[in-house]
Amino acid sequence: MRLNGAGKSLDLTRPCVMGVLNITPDSFSDGGRYLQVADALPRAEAMVTEGAAIIDIGGESTRPGAPLVSLQEELDRVLPVVERLARDLPILISIDTSKPEVMREALKAGAGLINDVRALRLPGALEVLAANRDAVVCLMHMRGEPGTMQQEPRYTDVVTEIRAFLSERIQACEMAGIGRERILVDPGFGFGKTLAHNLSLLRHLNRFVDLAAGVIAGLSRKSMIGALLDAPVGERVSGSLAAAVLAAWQGARIIRSHDVRETVQALRVCAAALAAD
Repeated sequence: MRLNGAGKSLDLTRPCVMGVLNITPDSFSDGGRYLQVADALPRAEAMVTEGAAIIDIGGESTRPGAPLVSLQEELDRVLPVVERLARDLPILISIDTSKPEVMREALKAGAGLINDVRALRLPGALEVLAANRDAVVCLMHMRGEPGTMQQEPRYTDVVTEIRAFLSERIQACEMAGIGRERILVDPGFGFGKTLAHNLSLLRHLNRFVDLAAGVIAGLSRKSMIGALLDAPVGERVSGSLAAAVLAAWQGARIIRSHDVRETVQALRVCAAALAAD
């Protein structure tokens, strides 16, 4: 299976890594480090050297309790970086946004993947993707909004309910003319889930594999890792790698990570085991 976006192709026959590049002052892990193109480009180049297959650029933090960012501020943050990276790097560039206007302008600037925590639910978002047939989308599940999503999240059956939500969003995409070969899904670890919910999703991630072209798992350095290890953000690499391998073993084909080199190495071992007789 190959994924194609903005003229760049991605092999999904084995797990690969999406490197995280936050162009924000307040993201939970690397906020404030890559606000300028002069800082973001070397980091992106380093991630490519380390083996990243995708760079995911975000201009608005979606950590629990994060404030909203205006349209113009998000555009000002991400467009120069998207344009430069799409021009200079050989890999797929992703834009992490929910705003249709940011999607549209980022695609014009060379992005090939839209990574939307709201699963194209904002007015106009579906139309942007339907109009651009050379773009891929990741539909993610989030309960509520970043400001409120961790306020007593409850599910009767977290896996079944999130699978149903993603299936409904895929149907909405198909009705708009966006085929499943252009759709990825992400159950949204940490986005309106307790630790128990997150662990159940990880244990049963294989139940999402048949929904679309592939599954993205974003577990890197998240609070669930911190809770399990009693570790601050900067000391969650080993736990994140364990979660990445478990996700890949359950069928995830794209692992979103802040620690690209280590994750690429761990997934190579995992892929070799999966391919063995």
